[in-house]
Amino acid sequence: MECEFYEDSPESIREIFLEQSAGRPIQPLVRLWILRGLATLSEEHLDFLGTRTSKCDIFASIGLRLWSDYQGGDATSTQPLTPRLERLLAECEARQPAPPEALQDNVARVAALLGLSDADAMVLTFAVIIHSDSSLTKGTRLLGANVNVPRAMTLLSTLLKLPEEVVQESLSEQGPLSRTGLVRVDRTSQRQDLGGRLDLLSSNFAADMHRPGMTPSQLLRGIVAKAGPAELSLDDYRHLDAPVTALKTYLDHVLATKREGVNILIHGVPGTGKSQLTRVLAGVLDSDLFEVAVEDTDGVPITGKSRLNALAAAQCFFSSRRALLVFDEMEDAFNHGGGSGRRGPQPCKGWINVMLETNRLPTFWLSNAIDELDPAIIRRFDMVLALNVPPKRQRERIIKSLCGPLLDAEAISRLAESEHLAPAVVARASRVATSIGETLGRDSAASTLELLVNQTLLAQGHATVRQSSARGSGAIYDPAYANTDLDLAELAKGLQRTREGRLCLYGPPGTGKTAWGRWLADELGMPLHTRRASNLLGMYVGQSEKRVAEAFRQAREDGAVLMLDEVDSFLQDRRGAQRSWETSLVNEMLTQMETFPGVFVASTNLMDNIDSAALRRFDLKLRFDYLRPTQAWSLLLRHAKQLGLRTPGSDLESRLARLDGLTPGDFALVARRHAFQPLPDAGAFVDALAAECRMKSPPKRPIGFT
Repeated sequence: MECEFYEDSPESIREIFLEQSAGRPIQPLVRLWILRGLATLSEEHLDFLGTRTSKCDIFASIGLRLWSDYQGGDATSTQPLTPRLERLLAECEARQPAPPEALQDNVARVAALLGLSDADAMVLTFAVIIHSDSSLTKGTRLLGANVNVPRAMTLLSTLLKLPEEVVQESLSEQGPLSRTGLVRVDRTSQRQDLGGRLDLLSSNFAADMHRPGMTPSQLLRGIVAKAGPAELSLDDYRHLDAPVTALKTYLDHVLATKREGVNILIHGVPGTGKSQLTRVLAGVLDSDLFEVAVEDTDGVPITGKSRLNALAAAQCFFSSRRALLVFDEMEDAFNHGGGSGRRGPQPCKGWINVMLETNRLPTFWLSNAIDELDPAIIRRFDMVLALNVPPKRQRERIIKSLCGPLLDAEAISRLAESEHLAPAVVARASRVATSIGETLGRDSAASTLELLVNQTLLAQGHATVRQSSARGSGAIYDPAYANTDLDLAELAKGLQRTREGRLCLYGPPGTGKTAWGRWLADELGMPLHTRRASNLLGMYVGQSEKRVAEAFRQAREDGAVLMLDEVDSFLQDRRGAQRSWETSLVNEMLTQMETFPGVFVASTNLMDNIDSAALRRFDLKLRFDYLRPTQAWSLLLRHAKQLGLRTPGSDLESRLARLDGLTPGDFALVARRHAFQPLPDAGAFVDALAAECRMKSPPKRPIGFT
């Protein structure tokens, strides 16, 4: 390397020269590219660059002497740089330097696999080197540190000695390098040097391309990986038998015919088994499955744009195999409203559309938040499948298959009652509990599993699993203690025949409306889905309507009785509505009620507030009133027997009959109090009931001065 420096040179220049001479010599190809770029500059520009301390190491590395005539501190008496630059460039061109052997071999292998032209291979080689060799980065910055896209195309044309239109075609959105995800032009940033304008497939790609004999799978290291085995089976998706069967048949056909542009969208809340379904299908179809990572090997989130590049590369690298691809959390890459985290500058919609229409391998796109996706994107998918928490019978099957050795039948049944318990939560808890089972024993492992499940449910904002010792009001419930005009037992028999009906239960609090709904579900042998206003009313416009629709959908899929407490919150009289969403919520409820094919039970304490049109949708309006004296006495005898109190005398019967407003709920409340404040006898029980009645009708205070 031609380079001189003098003992009396400025100390900073001397240190730069010593550092450069002690380091690795510049690659001949990098030297050629820098010389080509500098040859386009004027003598004045070269002279200006050559006298700047910060540029001395680059000039020295390519063989230009900076101060060959330096004497007495006079830095202006330099020889012209242009003649020497032209001589060095001619010598370098004559040698025809090539890339490092490993890089050259890998580029040739990738070019053959993807059908890249010689020009594409040259651009790829340049992009890899500029991301791995600081000398090229520094050298190209001499030509401009703020390079817009047109200027970048011109510079690449000059450095690679390719026609500018060839470079533009190679790096266009529909060009081979962009379509394969290997190299894409960053068109979003306003300030970029040449290297910054060229985005590579991944952060590891440049280094991996310099390693000898890299395979396609190795070049995708950290961004695309082969999926592991499925933990679930096809039987665990029986509740989706029709769509899953159609999907399996369709994928089998497109894999056999190598049809392009096949995309499947699977959406649902996290943990419902979307990823597991793709693994199950891959196993059934005897196909490889590759997943695009959301984090790199260091755990750093990968931007949506980089993940799409990785997917495009995988489409090409594995195109000759019987394979499927998975792109999870697609909203991070397709979100049209911006955001943070992995979301960054998004690829243009045209590029995305072309990718969806021309991808070589069938691709699963998974989303936890389909509302964030542009409807124009959604319509481009061949099939769209909603995946929600499985119905109870499927939850029992999944829990048994994943946790069978740890849980008994009673625990499995209790866990399956949780309508929000997703398969992924069960699988993760099972792995943890199983790993400590040998140390702690089965009982401790089982309690640990339930603890983990409950902690996750709480973190998600859901109720925990019912404890085995818990007993609701249904434990003592008997329809004979409900004061209604109908025989409730006969009504249950009728519903058992039809399995369909819309009932509105109304009356004072505590009269047994909710308890009868639970009892009815048991009599019908159907799961019970209970919803309250706090579960369904949302703070954003349209959110309540979606939650109501979801509640009916879940009950329909689970074959459950849907019981909605405080229904007056949803069916308020529209004549008094002041906001549009109040009317739309009533309309949504009415639509769902009319189309629901099962048993729907609504209860309210405020019948007068319900919209008149809504009342007409109910097949039966049933009032639950305060207990009749005979019912109250019979219920007292029953509670006294269960609590171990002496059988009450007839004097208490007349006293009990004088209490106004007694309900089954009052008896249940006093019985619960007895657990921590034991009552000495039935008389004390009646005293407590009387106190509850007084709480309902407080004495009126006189108005004014006394």
